[in-house]
Amino acid sequence: MMEDLFPAASSLPEDGGEFSESAGNVTETITAGEEYRGIRLDVFLSSRLGITRNFARKLVEDGNVRLLPEKKAKPGMKLVPGITAEVTLPPPESLDLEPEEVPFDVVYEDQWLIVIDKPSGVVVHPAPGNRHGTLVHGLLHRFRHFGSFNNVLRPGIVHRLDASTSGLLVVAREQEILENLQTQFRLREVRKQYLTLVHGRVKTPSGRIEAPIGRSPSNRLRMAVVEDGKPALTEFRRLWVHNGFSFLECIIATGRTHQIRVHLSSMGHPIVGDALYGADKKQAASAGRVFLHSWKLSFLHPKTGNRLYFRSCLPAALTGQLREILSTCQD
Repeated sequence: MMEDLFPAASSLPEDGGEFSESAGNVTETITAGEEYRGIRLDVFLSSRLGITRNFARKLVEDGNVRLLPEKKAKPGMKLVPGITAEVTLPPPESLDLEPEEVPFDVVYEDQWLIVIDKPSGVVVHPAPGNRHGTLVHGLLHRFRHFGSFNNVLRPGIVHRLDASTSGLLVVAREQEILENLQTQFRLREVRKQYLTLVHGRVKTPSGRIEAPIGRSPSNRLRMAVVEDGKPALTEFRRLWVHNGFSFLECIIATGRTHQIRVHLSSMGHPIVGDALYGADKKQAASAGRVFLHSWKLSFLHPKTGNRLYFRSCLPAALTGQLREILSTCQD
């Protein structure tokens, strides 16, 4: 459900570059202005062409960048105003995946982005052990137009949800949109809210968990709160407590792997169904999934600048668990 509508906007190419095509390749000629004095070549190419620095570096190393006046191009070389780069971009490659029908709901779409409601059990990216039936397979099946991301025609996955987690996810259709949304995540302008059910009675009505997260030294399949981990911040609000369970709303300012699961487990309140992080194994097997749902998502539209608000109700399987708990007598 989208809670804010906005008018469509046109997408216009930036000025300052010239294109030519030959044998499927595209060559763009761009000149560095005064504002790029002392800037690295790969940073300049990334900024002007809307590509990542890694891809810009690869173009330079593969000999696809010619400088005028003549000079050997190196990714880290510092620019002077007036230098011109002729960049040969090879034709985009198709992602070597067979599109497949995968279940998910589309909450919103336009020519720049898609917001989906992912069901539990769907893996976002193909990986060893998950070569088929991923969200990427489903996006390729349902949508025909995706731009080139690092020279590959594919969906632009902005952020991820664990396979067992359900709810809202935004996907970019163009590199420029992907980078804009990733910047919003980095600047904490995206608001993500989750609903979760945990074991135990959470005593405080609200709280803040600020603890670094990294790979567990004792189990490589798990993440953990570790001193040398990446900074992570989770805020929570207690909605109710009943019969040895607490229902919470969580807001995350960072997006570390398994962040909410790790932080709540570190408090002594593992999420129901999450045997990996300490939940009752028998109950987890019965539940069949982790009780974690991305129910609200808000961000600035990369083209219009309007803030968009989306909401996804709890799936029936999770509301059924809540009814079962609330229908039992208090301890």
